[in-house]
Amino acid sequence: MNLHDLPPTLGAQAPTMQADFEALHAASRADPVVPLERREAWLDALAALLREQPEAWVQAIDADFGHRSAHETRLAELFPATQAVRHARRHLGRWMRPRAVAPAWWFRPGRARLIPQPLGVVGIVVPWNYPLLLALAPMAAALAAGNRVMVKMSEFTPRTAALLAQRVARHFPDGSVTVVQGDAQVASAFTRLPFDHLLFTGSTAVGHHVMRAAADHLTPVTLELGGKSPAIVGPDYPLAHAVERILVGKLLNAGQTCIAPDYVLLPAGQEEAFLAEARAVVARLYPQLATTPDYTAIVDERHFRRLQGWLDEAAALGARLCPLSDVPADAASRRLPPVALLQVADTMRVMREEIFGPLLPLVPYRSLDEAMAYVNARPRPLALYLFEHDRARQERVLHGTVAGGVTVNDTLLHIAQENLPFGGVGPSGMGQYHGEEGFRTFSKYKGVFLQSRWNGLSLFNPPYGRLVERFTDWMTR
Repeated sequence: MNLHDLPPTLGAQAPTMQADFEALHAASRADPVVPLERREAWLDALAALLREQPEAWVQAIDADFGHRSAHETRLAELFPATQAVRHARRHLGRWMRPRAVAPAWWFRPGRARLIPQPLGVVGIVVPWNYPLLLALAPMAAALAAGNRVMVKMSEFTPRTAALLAQRVARHFPDGSVTVVQGDAQVASAFTRLPFDHLLFTGSTAVGHHVMRAAADHLTPVTLELGGKSPAIVGPDYPLAHAVERILVGKLLNAGQTCIAPDYVLLPAGQEEAFLAEARAVVARLYPQLATTPDYTAIVDERHFRRLQGWLDEAAALGARLCPLSDVPADAASRRLPPVALLQVADTMRVMREEIFGPLLPLVPYRSLDEAMAYVNARPRPLALYLFEHDRARQERVLHGTVAGGVTVNDTLLHIAQENLPFGGVGPSGMGQYHGEEGFRTFSKYKGVFLQSRWNGLSLFNPPYGRLVERFTDWMTR
């Protein structure tokens, strides 16, 4: 198969999508109790799907992007997806065990417990920026929880979608997983299906439409959105280290990452030192930036034009554009070198909307309280990064701001921890998954009370008398 020759399947699966959903729904109702052994088999199939010719994933994603760093695909997609499957497989038996809870004192010696059960059919809408990871990581959680799964892949990554569909058909012959391909109309129809849970990863703007569509069936949703994730550089933190880690996180996938540092809050007066260090870091990370295979292209012409347009608008409104490389932007290859921006204002789109590219506004602050107030005055971010060694200041920021997740003294790494939940807050999302939290998200914890053979509740049957009056008086004091 020549991955570069695979065309998009614009709408091709729409006629069969409803039938596929109905088959999964019927199977989930006819066979609602999915034993450990079958869930383990599903996870093993997911692992095998990943391991089979891993370079084919690298090639497919590279072709979809026009150029995606092969190392970034291995580090940021294949590795974390593999870890998610392994973690679920290793801990699944413990997650599935019913959990005893203490009954209210009045109802002892009765017993109570929680039993995790599959929801049924889970829908997963996958974005284009990390098409493999953001399909398989939530899929691992949903399958571990015993659900059937439908995955809608992005029309902007058709080769990756086609490869995933082929491998799912081969490794899941029981039909427990279905891959849907197609355009935005197919995606809209997908979100209107009566799933038992729907997980969407994408922009906040589209998240509004997804939530409205799901509301028609009262489908619960997990929305993994984006927003403007700040990096705060503490007043005494070594600037060279902060700049390096911020740029490593920013330039992964050319900034096309939902938790990329979106802008930097740094102590007033350090702007020029930051720029000088940033230029040195870019030269060190990406020597010969125009030709290095380590720097990823902007995914398509529309996004390339969008980012260029935002730079033009910012300059027209008074921002100072500071290229971090002497290499010019190349529209033919969609290679956009990183640019820092100074003297930015909230009227600029680069400061109102998630950037999703290698543009980095710098915002000076005079005190840490001012930096925290700046963050808190804006929509709550998906991620926050703090560069600060002082423990007291760390605690001030951690407890004084609200964000989906935080990495201290680095960037991105909180998303790689399977024992930490991942999710946004407010405009950056709702709900969370990863590890056991993903199992919980895609399970229904059914509460069960088991009455003891010997109990005294019959004393409180009607007709009620003085005993009941005295007892209720005592209970409600």
